[in-house]
Amino acid sequence: MNKNTQQEITNRLDPVTFEVLKNGFINLVDQMAEQLLRTCYSFVIYNRDFSCALCDSLGNTVMQGTQDISVHVGTLHLTAKAILEDFCDDIHPGDVFLVNDPYRGGTHFNDTRVVLPVFHEDRLIALMQVNGHWADMGGTTPGSFDINAKEHYGEGVRIPPLRIYSRGTYLKDVVNVLVTNMRVPEERVGDLRAQVEAAKVGQDQLQGIVRKYGLETTLIAFEEVQNYVERLARTKIKSLPKGTWETVDYIDMDPEVGDGLIPIRVKMTISDDEIHYDLNGSHPYIGCFLNSGFGASLSATYAGTKTFFPEIPLNSGFYRVVKVDLPEDSVVNAPSPIAVTGFCSGTFEKIMNACFELWSNVIPERAIACSFNLEYLLIGGTDARTDHSNYFMWYDWMAGGHGGRIDRDGANTTSPVFGVGLSVQPCEGQERLSPVVTTKHEIITDSAGPGKYRGGCGVEKGGILSDIKNTVMSYCCDRSRSVTWGIFGGLPSYPHGAWLNPDTDEEQFLGTVFSNVEVKSGDSFVRPSAGGGGLGDPLERDIYAVLEDVIDGYVSIERARKDYGVVISEIDKDLDLFEIDYEATKVERGFIRSNRKNWLETDPFLVEKQFREGEIDKLDVLRRFGVIMDYSANKVLPKSTEQFRESLRKRSLAYWN
Repeated sequence: MNKNTQQEITNRLDPVTFEVLKNGFINLVDQMAEQLLRTCYSFVIYNRDFSCALCDSLGNTVMQGTQDISVHVGTLHLTAKAILEDFCDDIHPGDVFLVNDPYRGGTHFNDTRVVLPVFHEDRLIALMQVNGHWADMGGTTPGSFDINAKEHYGEGVRIPPLRIYSRGTYLKDVVNVLVTNMRVPEERVGDLRAQVEAAKVGQDQLQGIVRKYGLETTLIAFEEVQNYVERLARTKIKSLPKGTWETVDYIDMDPEVGDGLIPIRVKMTISDDEIHYDLNGSHPYIGCFLNSGFGASLSATYAGTKTFFPEIPLNSGFYRVVKVDLPEDSVVNAPSPIAVTGFCSGTFEKIMNACFELWSNVIPERAIACSFNLEYLLIGGTDARTDHSNYFMWYDWMAGGHGGRIDRDGANTTSPVFGVGLSVQPCEGQERLSPVVTTKHEIITDSAGPGKYRGGCGVEKGGILSDIKNTVMSYCCDRSRSVTWGIFGGLPSYPHGAWLNPDTDEEQFLGTVFSNVEVKSGDSFVRPSAGGGGLGDPLERDIYAVLEDVIDGYVSIERARKDYGVVISEIDKDLDLFEIDYEATKVERGFIRSNRKNWLETDPFLVEKQFREGEIDKLDVLRRFGVIMDYSANKVLPKSTEQFRESLRKRSLAYWN
């Protein structure tokens, strides 16, 4: 579209009508969301792991809602186009389609999309799409997150574009073929019907708009809102510095290889009025499910970019100005049948955080350091609390810390950047539905990455299994080795990982990725979420801000000295009375400033020895010496350590005086 044509189209609606319809489309999508929220069967969807969209007759996203999940929204237009591609002219009023295929623009199998075509006098005018995360899609592991899966056949049911209503008739036999291969099939059918009804709400809302404003005006408005977003984005890009920036983030490992971080390389070029991302040089796909398909990686670049353009709405107009090159057969563009279900904890947020770092250099007034990693803990088996012995799925994610910002600390205990619309699941609801009792859910002291502006704090959540039979536990996470990093001199936060039966003779560190670990009644578990990385040199943090963090319990007295060089003594903890030793602080900061660059050159095996002998703790190992360890054996990982140290040298050491 040339600029003259674009300007001509822009003038086709008067400003008042345009604004009314633009906001009407947002309300339409939000109405679908409200319908789904109140009728879904799954506790996962109830806690807002879903998204909706209005697409035009070509499949382009016209509008999203106000609380949709970022990863979903950037892919919904792709699955809408897949429906149109496969069914072409064989689409009729009353049809409804289903798709979850991550190799056709979806994310992972759990994100199952209902697509409802909307007609006006036998003319296809729009597609309503409702995407919900189904808690189980079959496969070898309850919850369908199997770290051992190398191909998608073990991950669950792959649904290509599929008709489930034909001219208004529900195709029960087709749906039964799907849900009988899933755990708790009645819940899957309940969510499916809730999604269909939500899409119908959108259809009714749109037909009301057409009756009021006419079909031609409505269709022009579809184009207008996309052109409007494109125009805003291009105008903003024109005002930015031009050039190329690049960085790298990492997945912890390839389980088939062991030691060695998996690089995801992101190069961003800003031209006159477009943004181009080049992810060539990223690692080939790995032997577990942390890979990403094309659609999810594309969405990660959209979400990472959009974070720095909060004033611009998100639809296909925004996608026109963001070009992405994703190398084939890589961890960012894995082909079928390579496993990709764990992309959310693997590739996706690594791309997003890499984008954050790049944009922090371009728009420093909106800079943000790395945020904690999305994680899922899944427990599935037989609920033996009653005589019915029903199958249960306990499916949990946690809040954590966002990165420090250019002029303030990162947000504490917030939903992951994967989807800030996610709610933290209420423990009371979980306990009513499943035989898992939450024993702790609290902020972790010292989990925030130190910086002039520290990261937000993470949380620790623990539980105990009550009356269960034939039950297994699985975990999808990352950043036990590629630990959440700081920028502009900031330091990393805290490693992820899960422990089974902590503080007992049966204590076992399970790590960040495992599947089908057998558990029994009385077993306990605990896992932390990381804080965000710090931004700026920790030695430049205001000493009174450090004191306030100690008072609030965000930072311990010990780490105040080790990370910030601020020496604080406790007068009366119950009364929040603490005192700064100003002279000792001056000496301590001078000591750290003189030695910290050399600490990163210390022999990693000497660091391991000091840790084993109790001379230093886990945060010393990480923040002072940049050493990555396997905490299941308390052994250093030499290759991962060197890669992590290189990251620290570029992101932290290079900014220290």
